Amino acid sequence: MDTFPKKSRSERCMPMTVDAARPGFSTTVADLRLRTWLLGPGQPVDVIDLFTDADFKVVVDDRADVHINSRDGRLYLGWFPDGRPGTDGEGWKLAVTGTADVPGYCVSFRKETPAAIVAAAVGSVLATSVPAAPC
Repeated sequence: MDTFPKKSRSERCMPMTVDAARPGFSTTVADLRLRTWLLGPGQPVDVIDLFTDADFKVVVDDRADVHINSRDGRLYLGWFPDGRPGTDGEGWKLAVTGTADVPGYCVSFRKETPAAIVAAAVGSVLATSVPAAPC
């Protein structure tokens, strides 16, 4: 259902008038509907705590980067507090390996991405995981 009334072509193409006495953009703070947004890296533990020892391996390397792998090797999450080497500020890397029939995927987040945002993405991926049927 269209909530906007239909206008004829002549109404849509009518010339606009400009008040030259009041140049510039004019609005009020209320019209801007200002919002606050989650910013800053937050606490990486919000992401890391999503992983259980029973299903995942955690390795901290000599650069203090954290690498988490699923026991089957199909999921990887890396946290790079100083940025992933060879990238421009990549702080998180999430990858899921595909199968012979379906390709996998990966997602990257910058160092400045709030951990709560990364945790939401990781939590969504983990929620889709189910144990494979026994062979």
